[in-house]
Amino acid sequence: MTTTAEPAPGGFASGRESAELAHQWRRLTRVATGVAIVTSPVAFTWFHHHNGWNLGWSLLATAAVVIGFRGLVDVGFRRFIPWPSLFGTDDARLKDDDVVGRRRAWFWRWLLRLAAWPAAVITLIFLIRILQGQQADWLGAAGSIGHFAHKKITDPNIQGLWFQLPFFFLFNFLIFMGPMLFMGISQIRGFEPGDADWGVKLEHVRGQAEAKEEVRRVVSLWQSGEAFEKAGGKRERGLIFFGAPGTGKTMLAKAIATGFNSPFVSIPGSGFAQTFIGIDALIVRYLAFKAKRLARKWGGQCIVFIDEIDAVGMRRQSLGGAASMRVGSFHDHCFYGPNGALTASGDLVLESRAWRERIFAEREPSRTPNLFQRVSSIVNQAVPPGMFGGGGGQLALNQLLVVMDGIDNPPFWRRFWVNRTNSLLDAAFVVPRRVKDVSLRLPPPKPRKAEIYFIGATNVPLEALDPALRRPGRMGRHVWFRTPTKDDRKDIFELYLARVAHAPDLDRPERRDELSRITNGYSPAMVEQVCSMALTYAHHDGRIRFEWEDILEAMTTVESGTAIGIEYVPEETRAVAIHEAGHAAAAHVHMKGSESTRLSIRMRAGSLGHHMALEKEERFSSWRDEEAARLVWTLGAMAAENVFFGQNATGVGGDLESATARAAYMVGACGMAPARVDLASERLDDESEEEARARLMRRFEGIGNQLMSRTGGGGPFGHDTIASVLGDRHKRQLAAQILGQAYVDAYNLIRYNKDRVERIADTVIARKELYGDELVEVLNQAQLEIPEVDLLQEASWPTL
Repeated sequence: MTTTAEPAPGGFASGRESAELAHQWRRLTRVATGVAIVTSPVAFTWFHHHNGWNLGWSLLATAAVVIGFRGLVDVGFRRFIPWPSLFGTDDARLKDDDVVGRRRAWFWRWLLRLAAWPAAVITLIFLIRILQGQQADWLGAAGSIGHFAHKKITDPNIQGLWFQLPFFFLFNFLIFMGPMLFMGISQIRGFEPGDADWGVKLEHVRGQAEAKEEVRRVVSLWQSGEAFEKAGGKRERGLIFFGAPGTGKTMLAKAIATGFNSPFVSIPGSGFAQTFIGIDALIVRYLAFKAKRLARKWGGQCIVFIDEIDAVGMRRQSLGGAASMRVGSFHDHCFYGPNGALTASGDLVLESRAWRERIFAEREPSRTPNLFQRVSSIVNQAVPPGMFGGGGGQLALNQLLVVMDGIDNPPFWRRFWVNRTNSLLDAAFVVPRRVKDVSLRLPPPKPRKAEIYFIGATNVPLEALDPALRRPGRMGRHVWFRTPTKDDRKDIFELYLARVAHAPDLDRPERRDELSRITNGYSPAMVEQVCSMALTYAHHDGRIRFEWEDILEAMTTVESGTAIGIEYVPEETRAVAIHEAGHAAAAHVHMKGSESTRLSIRMRAGSLGHHMALEKEERFSSWRDEEAARLVWTLGAMAAENVFFGQNATGVGGDLESATARAAYMVGACGMAPARVDLASERLDDESEEEARARLMRRFEGIGNQLMSRTGGGGPFGHDTIASVLGDRHKRQLAAQILGQAYVDAYNLIRYNKDRVERIADTVIARKELYGDELVEVLNQAQLEIPEVDLLQEASWPTL
């Protein structure tokens, strides 16, 4: 996060003010060190001349006094002067000084607390000796404690109790539950500032502008929380990062920890899943203990990151049928291969928001169980249900909620002793509760200054998480990580192209825009891999920088595997080119909201060729005419084959399957119907307009029934929505009419523009693959037109 030049509103410390406070801290500590050194001769004189110690012991004692004085002064200063918050400050020296200062303050605070109990006991014995008329000697009081402790420890009866009982319980616990507990705790990783350098900054998280801005607001409240609370606000306790895998959730969490200069504790959600009941709750308690300890050590703040929080934070009641009733998108029915094609043959890809969400979800790595989880699974199968709890994880969720609510509670033992002391004073009757305005009771303990902030990351919808976890006060701020759009991919390319040697041509805005258009569905990791692979191709050819052709080859290799060097026979090459040109022509004319990004006849991943398109704008829904246009796009290849060859090849099977599913989806899930046919009544002979319209719709239906795929219950027809539509006579009739209308439109488009479609096919035969601007230019130069179709003319109807 960048340092602001002006003070932040509301009394919050800006980056410049924090840096100035850090500089003042540095000067103050140097002055304190100077004072300790200047006054050290006084201590040396006391030890050497007054007490008569030799030179070595005097120097050693003087050094101890100087160091102790310096530590006590640092602890005192830190108690009354606020810590500088260096979040957003890029000065490495200030951050190093801040780390050293916090470590020193933590050590001396710990040392003082360690010495407080012995000092209190010695003082009590010293006072008792004075009351008994004995000699007031501090060393004697300390010696009496040592004598008592030695007597109790050397007593044989006491020794048995001291050593047998604790070890008995400890060993039984460790033998029975120790391995499981240890393997669960081992997944908790704590990082202190300076322990790990992830090399991640906020500017490295690209393509998530809104998410980063939301996180900026929350972190600003974290670093200026006291001023915010004084103004009446309440700090957010936690964040939930949700979105598709590979969108940068974990990277942003690490960037927050790095920039915040605070300790960072991470654990996967699966780390809470345990076999034995209660172990998961112990792990949560240990997680909270570790986070609080690090927060106290490092100035009162710690970030806890729980990846895959859905493993522990799912709803405590079954979600069973709620999710299955969702209609979803068409990609729930037709989604094939690694590129998420609409057809089983893999030759049609349309990038949309729903497509990106689905393809990123498909890339999520399977959660392979580790050794501990496999052992837990075996135990769960062997042990009767309910005997040990079965590792359900609900105790972990309940305990996590309790821990999040208990962060602001005062320490238990401090509350215990204050309560008991005040109860004793009340029971004595002789000590009044108050004398004027002075209270004679111990004040109620205040919460520790430790602030624990929770960040959870998940790929599941928020509705699947327990409402108690995501409510305000816990993880009440939700940050959505969207799949990268075209503009987001341009931003990602800006980052990764700057790191590798490339031709100057790739720095032109036109090239960057073209790159972002043709990289459909790319994640940041894929963009980085493509840039690296393109450089590999260039170095293999003896070039130090890669060029446009290298990155194109890298993209296709990453997406579909290495191209197979197969030369089709000339007739088949032309047939494949006509097939793909039919798709491209139909998309270019009918799909006005989309843009073609790739046209290829090179065999990749089992597909003889493919056509890809991109929605120009981020959309969450579509109209009927847009769905119908995609239907024409799907059937454009079969129409082209019929126009050019008078018949179609077997390669249209995937197109027909996808077209059948889309028509059924339009009718059954979206309530859409065939387009109304408008007729010129003066051209009708002895037939009324309604009769003619019904006759034409029956003809559309006949064509649609012939096109409708009937390949069994597999593929998209295994889904309830599609199967139920095709099994309903009335719905099937409407779907067939929609399918027939789309094919008639595609047939007349190709028939009217036959010469222009052939030029597109000839170009792709010569080039094998067309991308981006080059493809759009070829389609624009073809000057394709939508013909006026007269359904009363027999030539307008295709012959199947």
